[in-house]
Amino acid sequence: MNSLIVIIIAAIGIATLLNLLLKRFNIPTIIGYIFTGLAISYIFDLGSGYNGELAHVAEFGIVFLMFTIGLEFSLNHLKSMKQEVFVNGLLQVLLTGALFYAIAHYMFDLSLKGSIIVGAALALSSTAIVLKILNENGKINSGFGKRSLGVLLFQDMAVIPILLMITIFTNTDKSVSALLTDTMVDAVIALAILFVLGKYLVEHFLKWVSSSSEIYIGAILLIVIGASYIAHAFGFSYSLGAFIAGMMIAETKYKHQIEADLIPFRDLLLGLFFITIGMQIDIGVIMEFKGEIIAFLIAIMTLKAFMIYAIMRFSSQRRTSIKTALALSQIGEFSLAVLALANSNSLLDPTVVQVLIVTVVLSMIITPFILNHISSLADLFAKELSADDVEIKSAGYSHHVIVCGYGHTGRDIVRRLERQHMPYIIIEHDIKLVEEAKKEGKNIVFGNAAQEIVLEKLDIKKASSVIVAIDNFPKLKMVVETIHGINPKIDIVAKVENLQEKEMLGDFNLKHVVSNSQVMADLLVDEALSCKL
Repeated sequence: MNSLIVIIIAAIGIATLLNLLLKRFNIPTIIGYIFTGLAISYIFDLGSGYNGELAHVAEFGIVFLMFTIGLEFSLNHLKSMKQEVFVNGLLQVLLTGALFYAIAHYMFDLSLKGSIIVGAALALSSTAIVLKILNENGKINSGFGKRSLGVLLFQDMAVIPILLMITIFTNTDKSVSALLTDTMVDAVIALAILFVLGKYLVEHFLKWVSSSSEIYIGAILLIVIGASYIAHAFGFSYSLGAFIAGMMIAETKYKHQIEADLIPFRDLLLGLFFITIGMQIDIGVIMEFKGEIIAFLIAIMTLKAFMIYAIMRFSSQRRTSIKTALALSQIGEFSLAVLALANSNSLLDPTVVQVLIVTVVLSMIITPFILNHISSLADLFAKELSADDVEIKSAGYSHHVIVCGYGHTGRDIVRRLERQHMPYIIIEHDIKLVEEAKKEGKNIVFGNAAQEIVLEKLDIKKASSVIVAIDNFPKLKMVVETIHGINPKIDIVAKVENLQEKEMLGDFNLKHVVSNSQVMADLLVDEALSCKL
C-alpha cells in the first residue's frame, strides 16, 4: 500500500506546479486541483475506490464555505431573500428534477425509482464552485449572484429530502409516514439547538476567548465543526449546520474577523475537496462512452440553463436571468453523493452511475470558464444592462475614513471626525475597547487591521483615507504594508513616535506620517516663542 505521506507530498507538488502553469492562462485553481486528483489516482493506482476518509475530511471545504456565506447573510437578510430562496429555489428543483425524471424514465427506460433519483441529482448545481468564484470575483452581491445564492441555498436544503427519499426507497422497516415524522422532529430539535446556542451563547463565548489569538481561532473551528456535527447527527448535511451557525454570528461584532481567520482553512479544504472530485474520474469510462458523455453534458447543461432562465424571467430582467441560468447550468457535488448512495443501494446500474459521475465532474470543470466570462456570454443573448444586474455593495461605505486603532489617539481622531461630520469606521482588535465604543454609539468593528479581507469588507478602496493610530510600531508597519499591498495609491495617515520610526516607513512613500516627538517639539518651540521675556 502506498504511504499516505507520499501521496500527500505528490498531491501538493502536482497541484502547485499545475496551478502555476494554469495561472499563466488565467485558468482557475479549481481545474488544477481536479486534474491533480485525476493524476494521483492513476499514479498511485487509487482508481475510483479512493480513500473515503479523505473525502469525508474534504467535505469540510464546503462546510467552511457555507459558514463564510452564512456570515454575509443574517436572518434578516435571509428574510429579504424569500423570493430567491423559497420561490425560485423550489421551482428550480421541482421543475428541473421533473424534466430530467421524464427524460430518464421515458427516453432511457430507467426504473421509476432510478429515474426519480437521476432527476433529483441532475437538478442540483455546484455550491462549492459557484459561490467560491462569485466570492473571488466580487459578484456574490450582484443581481445574478444574489439569485444564484438563493437557489443554491434551497438546493442544499433539498438534499435532505432527496437523501430521505433514497432511504424510503430502500427501507422496509419503517413506513413512509414514520420516516417523515422522525425527520420533522429531528429538524425542529436541530434548529432549536443551533438557534439557542447561536443566539444566546456564542457571542459570550467568543468574548471569553478573544484575549488569545490561538484560543480564539480554535474556538471558531469548534463552532463551525460543532454546528456541522449537530446538523449531521440529526440526519442533515454538514453544510446546512455551518450555514445556520454563520447566520447566527452575522449579527455579532465578530463577523469580519472570523471570516478573515477562516479563509486559509476554507481554501485549503476546498482544494482537497476538488482533488477528491478529480479522483472520481474514470478514464476507462470516458474512453468507452465518450460520445454519450459529451452528448449528455451538452444536453443536460443546455436544458438546465433553459429551465432556470424560464423560472427567473418571472421575477428578473432578461440579462440577469441569462446570467443566473449560465451560472447554475452545471451539476453539483451533492449530486455525486446522491448517485453514490443510489449505487450502493442498487437503485441504479453501476455503468449508468459511472457515466453520470464523469458527466457531473466535466460540467464542474467547465463552470469556472463560464463564470469568468459570464458577461461576454450574456452579451451573446442580451447586451442591454438591467437595473438589478448592477452589483449591490456589501458594506455600503464610500468616501469614508477608516481609523485603525481606538486607543487614546484613536478616540481623539474620532471626536474630530465627528465634529467635522465625516463618515468613519473604526477597526479595533481589543474586544474591551470595541464594547466601550459600541456603548458610546461609535461605528466600530472587531478585527485585525493587518488582514486584507477585513479592510476589503470595509470598502477600503472607496475610502477617502486611512488613519493608522496604533501605538505598537511593528503592528502599525504590518497594517501599512497590508494597505499598501491592496492599493499603493490609497491615502494613508500614520502616527509614529519618533523620526526613526518615520524613516522606517520610507519604503512605502507615505505622504502623511505624523511623528509625536516632532509635533511635541514644534508645540514646545511655539510656546517658548510666545513667552514674555
